[in-house]
Amino acid sequence: MSVIKPEIDTLLERTEHNPFLLCSVASKRACDINNMLRGQHLRVTAIQDFDDITTVASGKDSVSIAMGEIADGTLGFVQDDFDEAIRGENTGIQ
Repeated sequence: MSVIKPEIDTLLERTEHNPFLLCSVASKRACDINNMLRGQHLRVTAIQDFDDITTVASGKDSVSIAMGEIADGTLGFVQDDFDEAIRGENTGIQ
């Protein structure tokens, strides 16, 4: 499987040509999307028989949605926050 649309070059331009940053931003957003859809699905099915939220997102996986958001500029990151999070995760590594 490869990234065809959006093009990988476009995605890397949006994330300072850093593949680790691209993966980090996309995976965080994909998890958020999955959690949102799961929560919406449970709420909707509790009150009605037809789940239009899941139907709207069907056919697209959460990583593809996240990559599309990165490519069109609706999803970004704050460099200082990202750097601080990485430093915090790596404090125990010697």
